[in-house]
Amino acid sequence: MKLAEALQLRADLQKRMEQLASRLYDNATIQEGERPAEDPAGLLAEYEDCANQLEDLMARINRTNCETKTDRGTLTELLARRDCLKMRVETYRNFLTSASSLTRRATRSEIRIMSAVSVPEYRKKADALARELRETDNVIQSANWTTELL
Repeated sequence: MKLAEALQLRADLQKRMEQLASRLYDNATIQEGERPAEDPAGLLAEYEDCANQLEDLMARINRTNCETKTDRGTLTELLARRDCLKMRVETYRNFLTSASSLTRRATRSEIRIMSAVSVPEYRKKADALARELRETDNVIQSANWTTELL
């Protein structure tokens, strides 16, 4: 199985566990004399089975990420880089949105609001970070589809 397929399976298992948890909550209590719509014990057994599969799969994914090397480092290093780049890009974008929103004045006596930074300069930095994020993500995706799961 390719790493990318394992990642899809992981997402499916996580979604399945969320659905099972919701169904468990819905069937946790009943009115006296009634029966639950679904058997909580059966739902719990299915939930536990999914949890065990997910735990094994996650360990294998993590092991594969640690041992898979690209020309830019291991997948684990690239994932950490991508996560930090995402946070940086988001922060720069939000910062630049705030720095770019100047208030209009109705009269000359109103307080003038100005940007505290050079927006074009920081926009270039944000664009460079976004480009690096895309390139890093492309390397990760490429490796995911060519790497066998350990």
